[in-house]
Amino acid sequence: MTHSGQKVCFMTGASGLLGGEIALSVAGQGYTIFFTWNSSEEKAAQTLEKIRRISPESQMSHCDVSKPADISSAFATFREQFEQLDLLIASASNFFSTPLPDVSEQQWDSLVDTNLKGTFFTMQEAVRIMQKQPFVSRIISMTDISAELVWRNFAPYTVSKAGIQHLTRVFAKTFAPQILVNSIAPGTITIHPDKEVPVEEMMNNIPLKKLGDPLDICRAITFLLESDYITGQIITVDGGRVLQ
Repeated sequence: MTHSGQKVCFMTGASGLLGGEIALSVAGQGYTIFFTWNSSEEKAAQTLEKIRRISPESQMSHCDVSKPADISSAFATFREQFEQLDLLIASASNFFSTPLPDVSEQQWDSLVDTNLKGTFFTMQEAVRIMQKQPFVSRIISMTDISAELVWRNFAPYTVSKAGIQHLTRVFAKTFAPQILVNSIAPGTITIHPDKEVPVEEMMNNIPLKKLGDPLDICRAITFLLESDYITGQIITVDGGRVLQ
């Protein structure tokens, strides 16, 4: 397999607000995008329409990332359409409040299966393709600053994001030097805070005194795409919030 002129990105979680902006940004850097959707085909189709204005060959496929069989099926569809995989962005995520001590098994499974198990099996499928390619490829996982903080009402969510950070390091060490594996940890760009906490109070916890913008995450991803000497790192983009 040779590296053609058209780079290809497999992405989960591209139908959300942040995910859609990331997909558009990566498409603008010369990548064809193949992304998965789960809950809303209509929203996914709208996202695909926007992406195709930049990258006409881009495609989408249904996939529930909490189910490894769905992930395998999505990659099988991907391989039917594309000959190479230059970039994986594992962005699909689930989020909701789970106050202790009343977390149910269903709540735990919904969060951990989507966020952690889904990311693991997506990355595993990707490296099966990437490790056979005669060129350097990249994986970028999406974690969260909550992995470094203590959120009392979000234990399963924060555990899942901390797990993604560790997976990032394990994959980076295992598949170097052929695959560069890093993670982005957004702050209040993707956090859905408890509704009882006003925006002003959140901003008071951020040293830069402002919320993040999707462009901040896109710039971090661009930085990783342009670097050939960074792997196993968690890039925190949070205005300094984890310093609190």
